[in-house]
Amino acid sequence: MEPIIKLKNITFSYPERGIIFDDLNLEIYKGDRIGIKGANGSGKTTLLYIICGLLKPQKGEVIIFGKKTEKESDFYEVRKKIGLLFQDSDDQLFSPTVEEDIAFGPLNLRMEKGKVRNVVEKTIKELGIEHLRNRFSSTLSYGEKRLVAIATIFSMEPEILLLDEPTTGLDEETTERIKKILLSYDHLTLFIVSHEFSFIKEICNKIYLLEKGKLQLYKTSCA
Repeated sequence: MEPIIKLKNITFSYPERGIIFDDLNLEIYKGDRIGIKGANGSGKTTLLYIICGLLKPQKGEVIIFGKKTEKESDFYEVRKKIGLLFQDSDDQLFSPTVEEDIAFGPLNLRMEKGKVRNVVEKTIKELGIEHLRNRFSSTLSYGEKRLVAIATIFSMEPEILLLDEPTTGLDEETTERIKKILLSYDHLTLFIVSHEFSFIKEICNKIYLLEKGKLQLYKTSCA
């Protein structure tokens, strides 16, 4: 079986911070539920951005769904199948209301309007945010914004979820609800960056440690 995402000999650096990745390799297979842990500044978010094409490595190859991706046009189709949750929810929410934010992604993918309505209803119900539907996104609390940001990627019905600190700012009850939802979506491939080791330990079947520019397998068979 071929990996659906393959990072091969990736080197990446920031001018002000120096080398972040040094000959990094990673293979993600369909159905994998991968957690990434590491210190602040180790490059966890940068890794997600490279997979999505928001950042380009100086060296190495990014191969997604069997295709080498280099140019922006190469990532256009990729982003239809990958849902990226940003670490800062304000980067994800830009429509006036919660309902419009959740509908934006599906509409942008040219999903039929009737299906968009159904998907929005399903997502709102699953995440338990019916009471937020008509709220202005800008007036939400930090935790409420996090829930809505998660809803915006669920509504796009992706094959792969890249989640950057999904439970930051959430109370225990909401964290448990998200955990149950992620576990129930067993057809999805998950790649989760989190400082909350207990969370990824329950969700993931592989956990990697990102340290000194490389990934090391930390734990398997966690779920």
